[in-house]
Amino acid sequence: MKMSKFIIIGILLGVTLYKAEAVSWFRIFEMFHFQSFHMYGIIGSAVIAGVLIVQLIKRTHLRSIEGKEIEIKPKDRSVPRYLIGGFIFGLGWALAGVCPAPMFILMGSGYTVFIVFLAAAMFGTFFYGLVRKHLPQ
Repeated sequence: MKMSKFIIIGILLGVTLYKAEAVSWFRIFEMFHFQSFHMYGIIGSAVIAGVLIVQLIKRTHLRSIEGKEIEIKPKDRSVPRYLIGGFIFGLGWALAGVCPAPMFILMGSGYTVFIVFLAAAMFGTFFYGLVRKHLPQ
């Protein structure tokens, strides 16, 4: 029961992204070909909202549902980790036509072929866990 509100929020987010065509292969194709602002607007607004929410958390010392203060640790700034990771993520996104969240949304809307992409993403995550210590971080 404690997690049910998060499941409901996740379902609402999925419905919203589906209705906004944020999971549409055609919209993603347009974005990668610089033919439409639609996806850049969605992603840009998410980035701006994320920045504002993180600043709110840091400045007001918000607490988690367990009552502990939320602590956001600074990340190491290294160019290779972001270039390599961004390239791999973008390549997978471009080849599959979806990133991780839309995979679940599209599976939920009946496109069961995305089980293959989910399995590939899970394998990629497992492989990353194996080679992580050898990567520039």
